[in-house]
Amino acid sequence: MIKVLVVDDHQLVRVGTTRLLEDQPGITIVGEAESGEQAIDLVRSLQPDVVLMDIQMPGIGGLEATRRCLRIKPEVKIIALTMHEAEPFPTRLFDAGVRGYLTKQTDPVEMVKAIKRVCAGQRYISSEIAQNLALRPFGDSGQSPFELLSGREMQVTLMVIKGMNAPEMADKLSLSPKTVNSYRYRVFEKLDVKNDVELTKLAIKHSLLVSEVAA
Repeated sequence: MIKVLVVDDHQLVRVGTTRLLEDQPGITIVGEAESGEQAIDLVRSLQPDVVLMDIQMPGIGGLEATRRCLRIKPEVKIIALTMHEAEPFPTRLFDAGVRGYLTKQTDPVEMVKAIKRVCAGQRYISSEIAQNLALRPFGDSGQSPFELLSGREMQVTLMVIKGMNAPEMADKLSLSPKTVNSYRYRVFEKLDVKNDVELTKLAIKHSLLVSEVAA
């Protein structure tokens, strides 16, 4: 029996995903988490085989939660379940250690297939994401400027566009506010923006920021 943990900050999404999977043979839902921090605690206590992880959530978010969950339980298989189809999210998440990447429009049959594939040691990418990644070498006209950022810079960026201040980010990332601001200004330089407002506008333009209902 494959033990699955569902992580999403929206209750409707968690409940919906749980209901889609709870009657599937060979799969049992062991818990639900509404934040990355809670996901880390539940990975430690419930020892799931698979985590379905949202990306944009309050607090540390899915990217950092993925890294920390894998430090706690390296053998856990994490599948990103998100609204984000475009780069830099797929590459960032795979670099962080996810084994699968699905959109929230994925039907139950494909979700079950993904869970079983990653448990068998394979990677799984939904068809929409695979097509986007396959087309990238044929031109960079649609390349996101956010691909220029390092992993830590990307974490800080996601927190900035969610409205978090330096002390809040420092607390979540276990860094000093001074270090967080250094990353923040490095992001500004790389993306050629002057402040948080311009950064947020650029994030919206490149689909880094989606609506609360959709995220």
